[in-house]
Amino acid sequence: MMKTWLRYCKHYLNSLLLLELFAGLRVTLKYLFKKKITVQFPEEKTPISPRFRGLLALRRYPNGEERCIACKLCEAVCPALAITIDSEQREDGSRRTTKYEIDMFKCINCGFCEESCPVDSIVVTPIQHYHMEQRGENIMTKEKLLAIGDLYEQQLAADRAEDAPYR
Repeated sequence: MMKTWLRYCKHYLNSLLLLELFAGLRVTLKYLFKKKITVQFPEEKTPISPRFRGLLALRRYPNGEERCIACKLCEAVCPALAITIDSEQREDGSRRTTKYEIDMFKCINCGFCEESCPVDSIVVTPIQHYHMEQRGENIMTKEKLLAIGDLYEQQLAADRAEDAPYR
């Protein structure tokens, strides 16, 4: 009985003296005068790792020929079934893709397609902000993927060179 009465008195004093409120204000004042760590997003950007998995792209060889040899390993390893590839034989006997499409709504940016590619054709880029405004823009065709790869080729090659010791 005595313990219950003491507990009620303690609770009443804490409520009367607003001790919980002052404890919360103490935490607020502790961080009020410290250096802020908030990033003002559109103006400031945080550094991105060379291993960041963003938008996908197809690369070309330095002579301008596309790297993809239509082995379809990326299509087979994709857990979301987002990649569709059709291929045909060329006059010289090599295979090349006629259709290479990635459904970006299905893609989970796992990077398995990049790891499975034997010729380093499909790669992930540092593009982290992309959106679709019209129906059908979510399907990245071979031409779109090659254009992204051409645009970021220098950065992609530098990222691959930096990451080479870990592969």
